[in-house]
Order: sequence, then structure tokens, then C-alpha cells
Amino acid sequence: MIASLRGTVLAVVGGTAIVEVGGVGLQVSVTPDHALAMRVGSEVSMRTALIVREDELALYGFSDVEGREVFDLLRGVSGVGPKSAMGVLAAMSPAEIAGAVAREDDGAFRKVSGIGPKTAKLIVVSLAGKLHEPPVAGKAAAAAPASIAENVLVALVGLGWSERVAAQAVDEAIAAAAEEERGSVPLLLRNALSRLGPAAR
Repeated sequence: MIASLRGTVLAVVGGTAIVEVGGVGLQVSVTPDHALAMRVGSEVSMRTALIVREDELALYGFSDVEGREVFDLLRGVSGVGPKSAMGVLAAMSPAEIAGAVAREDDGAFRKVSGIGPKTAKLIVVSLAGKLHEPPVAGKAAAAAPASIAENVLVALVGLGWSERVAAQAVDEAIAAAAEEERGSVPLLLRNALSRLGPAAR
């Protein structure tokens, strides 16, 4: 089992990266957000899962342990293969997946290509109690008007950050903001920007 790898990025196309490890180029399937964070020629380190089939050896990569763990949990659900599991992780962060499961919101999974109503319900039932929704982020998001948070998110994405990174910064900004600041787009945007480095262009 190849559980992790560290090497130089040779190419990144769509949801596939080629990483050179010890002179060997390994093709790794990753989420679009993960791919956008990679730069050709730079070193990358990731957790991986090797899926062995009769006619294929497929390597899937994750930016952190949490992503790898959720991938394994999703693959344990009847009807969810590795490609569908990656599709869920491409559409939702591990925290968003945990939140949807906690709310029994199978509709969130039905929006993912390849996940039907029956499988969506199975995901919610099978993952119940196995994931932990971050309490602070959840409370913070509920404490700010959805339109305010969405406007800040759109602004950050427009400035060059991925939606996942921007969403995390918005949650952190809301959590740290005083009650009266949570209704102000400029104040929340300033707070979120202070938590982010230069945007990748």
C-alpha cells in the first residue's frame, strides 16, 4: 500500500497530477482544489490511497489526513466507488460532508454527479456518528446572515482564492468577529483577508 508520497510535480491537468518520486513519475488523481494548489516544478507531499483492481492500479492523493479518512469512509458505502468518493470530496470539504451528515441532509450529496437519491441516503446513514462537524465554524456560520457570508465568499473567490480556502477564511472571520461586525461585508472581508496570504493567480 502506498500511504503517502513526496516528490516533484511534473504536470497537473484537471484532476490528475504526475509526481516524480525517486525517478518514477506517479499519476495521482486529486480534487480540482488540490490540483490548483500545485505548481509544476515544486515539491509536494500528500497522503495517498492505492486502489488495486484486476485491470488497474489507481492512486488517489489528498492534501491532508482528514481527506484520506473521509475518502475511505465514503468508499465503505454501498454503491460508492473511488471515483464517486473523489467526486464528493471535489464538491464538498470534509467539514461540509460532516455537516451534511449531521443534519441528515442527503440533498447535499445528490448534487454530486454520479450520486443518486438512494446512494445519497446511504451515505448519510452509513457515515452517521463517524464524522465530527467543527463546532465553532458551524455556530459562526449560523450567527451571520447567509447573504453576508456569501458576499464575502464571492469577493474572496474573485480575488483569486479557491472556494474551499475562502469558505474556511469566512468561517474563521465570522467566529472571531463581534456580533455587530457579522452583518458588515467590508468588516468581515477585511478580517478574512487578514487570515489569508497572497492569492495564487
